[in-house]
Amino acid sequence: MSLISIVVPVFNNASSLPDLLERFQALAARNATDQFEFIFVEDGSVDNSFSVLQSLLQKDSRIQVVKLSRNFGSNAALLAGLGHTRGDAVAAIAADLQDPPELINDMLLDWRQGHKVVLAARQSRDDEFLTTFLADTFYSLFRRFAIKTMPEHGFDFFLIDRQVCDLINQIQENNAYLMGLILWLGFSPKVIYYHRQAREKRYGQSMWTAAKKIKYFLDSFVAFSYFPVRAASVIGIVLSAAGLVYAAIVIALRLATSMQPEGWASLMIVVLIVSGVQMLMIGILGEYLWRNLDETRRRPRFIVESVLDANK
Repeated sequence: MSLISIVVPVFNNASSLPDLLERFQALAARNATDQFEFIFVEDGSVDNSFSVLQSLLQKDSRIQVVKLSRNFGSNAALLAGLGHTRGDAVAAIAADLQDPPELINDMLLDWRQGHKVVLAARQSRDDEFLTTFLADTFYSLFRRFAIKTMPEHGFDFFLIDRQVCDLINQIQENNAYLMGLILWLGFSPKVIYYHRQAREKRYGQSMWTAAKKIKYFLDSFVAFSYFPVRAASVIGIVLSAAGLVYAAIVIALRLATSMQPEGWASLMIVVLIVSGVQMLMIGILGEYLWRNLDETRRRPRFIVESVLDANK
């Protein structure tokens, strides 16, 4: 008999939580020889998610609710949940039911066959074209310049062995990209592909804002790739070389002919372009320096306000 932990970050998901629990209970009934624990991490929701979780706790003693003091983001919420698991295998899934909880059954089969990392990767998705395009672009760049084992359309839904979970809990990065950490650890992940459904209207709107997506993108690349800094260096070298060549041409023409330098407008264009590139490079360096500062301060990645457990 094995203990299976399922971690769910919760942020304004009050409407989907009862249905999610029902599907977890059906999954547990299908795997009756195993024990289950359902760990919901309440990540500073502004709706009534916490009160819904409190009521669900009274109905199923396998539930544990980890309440964070404010919204720390899905990555931090997942890490908080992983730190409270006791299972031999640990699965993580979103609360919006776009990913099918029933797939955990197939993931458990692969885990029992010896795979310590099982990824549920999106083969296709029902999201809007722009969302799909931007996500595919991000994962394509991440595969090319950071970690080549990232599935083509990415993943947010996974199951890991206790050993892998303990290793992740030992990594204390403040801006950790959890999916990248799982792949970075190795362990030859097994990938299961599925179709990601659109979010049902009755489950509310996604809290995945543009600002969060940008931070997610930056954290991912800064944590696992030196490409942005290397690209900034190459651009600087190319622009410097082009500037020297242009200066040499102007000087040669001035000495060899009676040509008078003209073109205030063209000069300003060059200055503005070069200045813009310089600011871009400073910004890239700033992203790395900021994360370096964030690590040296050693602030906690999340603050747990309370833990509700019917068995304690």
